Amino acid sequence: MAAPKDLYDAIVIGAGIQGCFTAYHLTKHRKKALLLEQFFLPHSRGSSHGQSRIIRKAYVEDFYTRMMDECYQTWAQLEQEAGTQLHRQTGLLLLGMKENPELQTIQATLSRQKIEHEYLSSEEMKQRFPNIQLPRGEVGILDRSGGVLYADKALRALQDAVRKLGGDVREGEKVTEIKPGLPVVVKTTSGIYQAKSLIITAGPWTNWLLHPLGIELPLQTIRINVCYWREKVPGSYGASQAFPCFLGLDQAPHHIYGLPSGEYPGLMKACYHHGNRADPDKRDCPAARSDSQDVQFLCRFVKNHLPGLKPEPAVMEYCMYTNTPDKHFILDRHPKYDNIIIGAGFSGHGFKLAPVVGKILYELSMKLTPSYDLTPFRISRFPGLGKAHL
Repeated sequence: MAAPKDLYDAIVIGAGIQGCFTAYHLTKHRKKALLLEQFFLPHSRGSSHGQSRIIRKAYVEDFYTRMMDECYQTWAQLEQEAGTQLHRQTGLLLLGMKENPELQTIQATLSRQKIEHEYLSSEEMKQRFPNIQLPRGEVGILDRSGGVLYADKALRALQDAVRKLGGDVREGEKVTEIKPGLPVVVKTTSGIYQAKSLIITAGPWTNWLLHPLGIELPLQTIRINVCYWREKVPGSYGASQAFPCFLGLDQAPHHIYGLPSGEYPGLMKACYHHGNRADPDKRDCPAARSDSQDVQFLCRFVKNHLPGLKPEPAVMEYCMYTNTPDKHFILDRHPKYDNIIIGAGFSGHGFKLAPVVGKILYELSMKLTPSYDLTPFRISRFPGLGKAHL
């Protein structure tokens, strides 16, 4: 096993989208950074794999909408640096009953933040999107900024950028021990590294790393069924037909979301924004009965709202979410070790916000004043977690 060598400014554990953007910001600011990943890249074990994610400014909370302005700028900058397309604007259509309070709040947030959007009555919806059926007379709000991020391509672009900027990317190295202190020492299956600060962006494995450090966060790891549905007429729900991403808000207790066909020819992605508890190391075990209930729920939605799709999934894959109780992120220092930074609990909506998340985690690790108010993301919002249990 290799002995400690150079002292890094920061070590980042986890090369998903949050860890990659953190390393990107570190190396952009000429910091000596090490990005550690337990699996060989690319991999599909966590939450950042796959070809597509939704990007949007439509949020209930103003603080996410405000963060998205800078996110769009950084995504565009990365796209230019990489020389490859990472984003396609399609618009995002929010579907719900006119009196839906979440729909009304999102519309108010978009108006307050002066985000270009359009309210569509049931009649206007039928004219604009005839391949969406509205059995209960739903209305729509179109967030024109919405679109698709090419997830796999974004990860590759970031990892390449980190290497070009002088950062170290070590894959296939699982962390086996973290020794707090100055410097902090990180042992892996292949080596020992030390740094002035440590940033943990380990997704579903976060608490596994934090437990020996005296803290356990209220994180729930769940497995999501990622479903693709065959178009009866190929291309009818694709970009050429100007079909947008969508978010169904009335499918209580959780949303349904969809993206135009593109990843698989003739297949559209539509998923239930929820899943069932799962050990990330046993993600591919046979599906539980509750998993099949989620898929049946999706089948009914597709049959009732998307008549141009065959109402049974043609392809099913898995993805992991790491949820907090309030579905807001954790971006904070360890309660006892202020040079250990935690980015966790992205709750299935963190990919688009990763450019700003990475910037915040970089700022915390360098003891800079954060660019954003971190009150919604503090560990202390959870009772009893303001101090480590040591």
